[in-house]
Order: sequence, then structure tokens, then C-alpha cells
Amino acid sequence: MNETNTSGASLSVRIALIAVARFITNTGYRMIYPFLPVIARGVGVDLQAIALAITARSSLGLAGPLLGSVGDRYGRKAAMLGGIGLLSVAMLIVGLWPTFPTLVVSLLLVGIVKIILDSSIQAYIGDHVSYARRGQAIAITELGWSTAFLFGVPVAGWLIARAGWAAPFPLLALLGVVMFLLLWRAIPADAPHADSRPSLAAGVRLVLAHRPALAGLIVALLVGGANELVNIVFGAWLEVSFGLQVAALGLASAVIGVAELAGEGTVAAFTDRIGLRRAVALGIVLSALSALALPLLDDTLPGALAGLFFFYLTFEFTYVSFLPLMTELVPGARATLMAGNYAAVSVGRMVGALAGPLLFEIGLLANGITAVVAEVVALAVLLAFVRTGDG
Repeated sequence: MNETNTSGASLSVRIALIAVARFITNTGYRMIYPFLPVIARGVGVDLQAIALAITARSSLGLAGPLLGSVGDRYGRKAAMLGGIGLLSVAMLIVGLWPTFPTLVVSLLLVGIVKIILDSSIQAYIGDHVSYARRGQAIAITELGWSTAFLFGVPVAGWLIARAGWAAPFPLLALLGVVMFLLLWRAIPADAPHADSRPSLAAGVRLVLAHRPALAGLIVALLVGGANELVNIVFGAWLEVSFGLQVAALGLASAVIGVAELAGEGTVAAFTDRIGLRRAVALGIVLSALSALALPLLDDTLPGALAGLFFFYLTFEFTYVSFLPLMTELVPGARATLMAGNYAAVSVGRMVGALAGPLLFEIGLLANGITAVVAEVVALAVLLAFVRTGDG
């Protein structure tokens, strides 16, 4: 890995700390989903009320370029510290005042944190790691996504079972403070000079003027939408096919977590060797095949879970390979572009979430075929317009 500044901790240590920071943040982000019923009962509202709050959090992705530009304006370190500090605040207010209004505020703050932190982390790696090894570096930090689901969320569940729905929040606040201090010590200051700070408008103009970057955003939208077309209905599919909703969804959650981890590990092991653009193209092809095969695997529960495993593995491989590719397209506005990427995926997921249930009325095959169409268009755009140094 290339190092552009020898002060502070080694680059490998920084990346490891960043991965831990993402683990803490993503635990706070993902733990709400499995425990919605108990949290709703704890704050005295129905599930729909919390679901609306989660929808509002997801919609923050549309403000990605605005929030992500913080990393370009004030430096990657300041953005990362601001993000992890805000996470501690979001967790602490619920720990101190466990009510529905504070929970809603916390959910929204965590949504802001995720955009700022993820975009600044990806931009930081783009600044400090050579393009030839950037896939591995980003894959290591992305382990903070899958491990949060595999390890962080179960610990949160253990705390909730013993001390109530708000029990994980103070612990995550404390861990956020510890991580703030570690990152502050480990990462050298990198604030840009005042005359070199791109404004939000300037950063957006850089992105809009760059055809490969715009094409990359289209790819992100299509790939995210294709994934959500299946993601939004797989629970209903398992229920209809097997009549084992609770058991099947519990198994599916574990399968998805392992698949995400396997996808990130595969990126770390292979993506840099074959080239990022080739890896993304391969991932899109495999994702399309997985989406098409999934509806054909509903004869047995093991077959269905195997199909889900490969569907989520191939998506994770595609998406994590795609992130370092995007970091190279507009170096002058890296954080803004990466936040724009987050916004594009959010739009794709919103479209997929709206269309998925309607298509499922026909059958999961309709979802799979539509996902394949989106993936084919994404592949065509990638091969025609998204070009960097790896061919």
C-alpha cells in the first residue's frame, strides 16, 4: 500500500482502525432491523411508525453529495472524526432519554453519519493507497459491514434481552468516543489549504463534467436497484414457498451475513489481481445469473438458502469491487463523488423497493428477469464509458 504521509500510525494500522470504526457505525445502523418489534413496544408505537422513521433515514441518501462534500472541504480526518463523534451523540441521546422522539433523531443522525463516514473513508483510501491495491484496502474496511451483522447485532440482541431495548445505545456511544480518540491519534491531519478546498458546487461540477463518473453513477443506480428488486421480497418468497417465516428468515439472515463476508473476502483476495473494472464486470454477470437462478431454487429450503447465499455474495463482490473503481474517476472531488455514488444506490434501491412487490405478484421470476435487464444495461454502460487505468 502506498503511503503519502509518514506521520501518525502506519497505513495498515489506520485501515484496521477504520474497519473497526465502520463496524461500530454499522452495528448502530443495522441493529434496528431485527429488533423492530421489541423497540416499537419499548417506545410505545406501532411498527409502521418506526418503519417511516427508517424510510426517512434512507431518504437522506439523496443528500449524499451535500453531506459527502464535507470530506473534500475540510479533509478526510476531520470528516471521519466528525462522523464518529456524531455517532456517539446519536447513541447517547437514546441512552439518556429512551423515547420515540429521541429514537427518530438518533436514526436520522446515524443516517447522516454513515454518508459522511463512508464517503470520507473511501476518499481517504483513494488518497493513500495505490490503485493497484485499493480493492484490497476497501474490502478490509467493508468487513465492518458484514461483521456488524454477524457479531455486532447479536451482541446488541443479547443486551436487549437482558437490559431492555435501549441497552446497546450507551455502549455504542462509549465505543464511538474510544474510536474518536484512536482515529485522532492515528491519522495525520490532512485539511486542505483554504484556497484548494472545492466548494460543493465546484465538486458537483467536476463530477458532472466527467462522463465516466456520470456513467459510474448510472451503474451504481442500476446495480443497487437490481439487488433491491429481490432483497425487498425474499422474505415473502420464503414464507410463500416454505411456510416457515420465522425459522427461514432467521436462517436467511445468517446466510446473508456469511455471504457478505465471503464477498468482501473474495474482493480482498482476487479483485486487485484481475483488475477492478474486470472484477466489476464479472460480478455483474454473476449477479445477473444468480438473480435468474434464484426463482428456480424453491423446491427445497436448502436450495433456496444456497441461492440467496450466491445472490448476496455476487452482489457484495460487485459493489465492493466497484467502490475503489469509483475513487479513481474524479480525484479532485473524491468524497463528493463517493457520496454521489451512495445517493445513486439509494435511488436505485427506492425504485427497486417500489417495483419489487408489484413484480412479485406475478412471481419471483419476474423480479429476477427485471433484475437481469438492469444488470445487462449496467454492464453495457460500464464497458462503454467507465474507464480507468486497469483496462
